[in-house]
Amino acid sequence: MKKNKTFHKKKVFVIFCVCMLLLAGLIGRLVYLMIFRSDYYSEKAQQLHERERDIKAARGRILDVKGTVLADNKTVCTISVIHSQVKDAENVIRVLAKELEMEEETIRKRVEKVSSIERIKTNVEKETGDRIRRYGLSGVKVDEDFKRYYPYGSLASKVIGFTGGDNQGIIGLEVKYDEVLQGKAGQILTTTDARGVEIDEIGESRKDPVAGDDLQISLDRNIQMFAQQAAQKVMEEKLAERVSILLMNPQNGEIYAMVNVPEFDLNDPFTLNYETDTSLLSSEKKQELLNQMWRNPCLNDTYEPGSTFKIITASAGLEEGVVSLSDSFSCPGFRVVEDRRIHCHKRSGHGAETFLEGVENSCNPVFIDVGMRLGVDNYYKYFKQFGLLSLTNIDLPGEAGTIMHQKKNIGLVELATMTFGQSFQITPIQLATTVSSLINGGHRVTPHFGVNILKESGKTIEKIQYETKDGIVSEKTSETMRYVLEKVVSEGSGKNAYIEGYTIGGKTATSQTLPRSAHRYISSFIGFAPAEKPAVLGLCIIHNPQGIYYGGTIAAPVIRDIFDNVLPYLGILPDKNADTTTEESVD
Repeated sequence: MKKNKTFHKKKVFVIFCVCMLLLAGLIGRLVYLMIFRSDYYSEKAQQLHERERDIKAARGRILDVKGTVLADNKTVCTISVIHSQVKDAENVIRVLAKELEMEEETIRKRVEKVSSIERIKTNVEKETGDRIRRYGLSGVKVDEDFKRYYPYGSLASKVIGFTGGDNQGIIGLEVKYDEVLQGKAGQILTTTDARGVEIDEIGESRKDPVAGDDLQISLDRNIQMFAQQAAQKVMEEKLAERVSILLMNPQNGEIYAMVNVPEFDLNDPFTLNYETDTSLLSSEKKQELLNQMWRNPCLNDTYEPGSTFKIITASAGLEEGVVSLSDSFSCPGFRVVEDRRIHCHKRSGHGAETFLEGVENSCNPVFIDVGMRLGVDNYYKYFKQFGLLSLTNIDLPGEAGTIMHQKKNIGLVELATMTFGQSFQITPIQLATTVSSLINGGHRVTPHFGVNILKESGKTIEKIQYETKDGIVSEKTSETMRYVLEKVVSEGSGKNAYIEGYTIGGKTATSQTLPRSAHRYISSFIGFAPAEKPAVLGLCIIHNPQGIYYGGTIAAPVIRDIFDNVLPYLGILPDKNADTTTEESVD
């Protein structure tokens, strides 16, 4: 009996000890949660009673070089519903269907969906949002938002780019400088009770958004507008597929204008810029057509540059010392290279000519001879030295690289055709950048649009810097090339780019696309002014013009007309004493 009592006492004692340990553990846990984890659980509790709505930040504007706004913001509204706060669902559905011009069934599904907050429609006009707000509908939230707006529609569309529904950049400068432009979103916090119903006494707290910074670019709206009109005019006159025009400062790489017609409407970027029935097309095919419309051929596409590339061959020959301006050549209308007869554009030949005359005449045999004097190793060396095997690093997305033979695969025929711009492909921006370095004293500039990052007040917070490489060619070679290319315009194949009172340098080109049997041509001209100290370089490329297709006949006049307006606009006035004579030639 004593043993049982002792055992019972021990058992009670053990149970008591266990209970005390459990109680101590609970007290310890409670102390830990209340003291050491109080902030965490307080925040959790607050989150259960707070409903969060984002407020989009105003995206930074894009301004041209003179401060004209090219990309701005338009106030719009986002309409949402909070299921637990809706008191008269049928009235809400009826009003929203009417004001938002939506199907009642679509709105019903969203209103009746049990969720913390359900978005009905975004990018609603502010006037509509204000009307909905005035109804005072319980559970309906009208938040002001921002939508990107482009005051000039299709102006420089493939350069500026556009944003998506989330206000993030999709193409062009909008995506390249997205981190600068996008700003920081704000928030609206609403306090609710356990049922999710808003507590009126507490109301809403607001964390204001921070607007993005503005981007000022080198593009000039007036120059872009004039160049775009010139491109549209020649495209319509020549029934061409498309036309690209590029204007830049060859001394520092700033781009004044970049045109690719047909452009598209930045305020309606998901509508094709030509009439076509897309109703039977798959979503993949529609997207493919949109992607093609959004492409910027000045940097996304490559092409055979043709005779404009003779500038590179001439510069390499002069820099290496394998040719001088007075060297004698003979053109019978062709050169035989291995088993190939390669023709000059003048089938009857130019006869005896100096190197200077060969450049003026755009004579293929002369450039083939220079290429042979250089040899594959030297020609490839200059191809690399001039930067043609690297990207220009322009501040736009999607730049394509040069499509070039491997050095080991370059034979004499490939070398011969390369000297006058065939059998390889480069981008227009690559050609413009390389020619700039050959006429500006030998400095390889980085082509660019971005100049300054600004606060909305206009205060500059960062001046954007770009890399420059020196020693591309000697100053002597560069000076010689400026002289030679001025002679091309004043006395040779580029005569249609001549402007009285100005010294214009340049080179024409007429090339065929592959396959050659299709007889599709690319007509182009690259020019600069003033020839002695270039301030503007212009490139015009016309794809598949109908009728007369010579670059000297149809592309050179485009640059001439642009320069005739742009040079005085930039404060570069004509010299009334300049020589006015030109001679006939075609390429």
